[in-house]
Amino acid sequence: MTPTNSFHKTNGAAWLVLEDGSSFEGTIIGEDREGYGEVVFNTSMTGYQEILTDPSYAGQIVMLTYPLIGNYGINPETVESKKIQVSGLVVREDCNLPSHWNSEATVAEFLASQGVSGIAGVDTRAVTRRLRSRGVMMGMITKDDPSAALKRLESLPKYDSVDYVSEVSTSSPYTWDSTQNPESPSHEIVALDYGLKYNILRILNSLGCR
Repeated sequence: MTPTNSFHKTNGAAWLVLEDGSSFEGTIIGEDREGYGEVVFNTSMTGYQEILTDPSYAGQIVMLTYPLIGNYGINPETVESKKIQVSGLVVREDCNLPSHWNSEATVAEFLASQGVSGIAGVDTRAVTRRLRSRGVMMGMITKDDPSAALKRLESLPKYDSVDYVSEVSTSSPYTWDSTQNPESPSHEIVALDYGLKYNILRILNSLGCR
């Protein structure tokens, strides 16, 4: 299946190639490089910045089913970890002119700043139907010929064979730093970080915990 609609022609034609041999045409956004991982979908209408930085998506190419992504841009506060965690992003339409007072970058610029590739113009409905009927599968974002990309994809490790916890955890203990941090906390909380989302810490902090 090779849908041809492309909305954001930034870095040339590209493909989302799935391990079952299907391929979906689009246009590269973000870093002009291949992205590889387990392809999953998310149906949220907002929160794409939180999704991109969510440690639970490490090693995965996330496809957002809402048709327009990036309309309110990227801001420095709305993150769930210290960096983008996804291996790639798939969208139907990428908005390159966001409108929000707190926006500092587009989604494409955010991806490129951290070396992550994405693809826009993809028929996300068709991909979602395939994933729902056949289950999640490995995939690749590439500008190469889909058949050649599929051969490389077959030789790469599967998602469940990689230890992503060691990649998203912390190398040393840390204290959550926040302007809401109480001087006399009601509780001291110790959290084990196996890919902890920042908002969990924000909520605990707002309840008077350190």
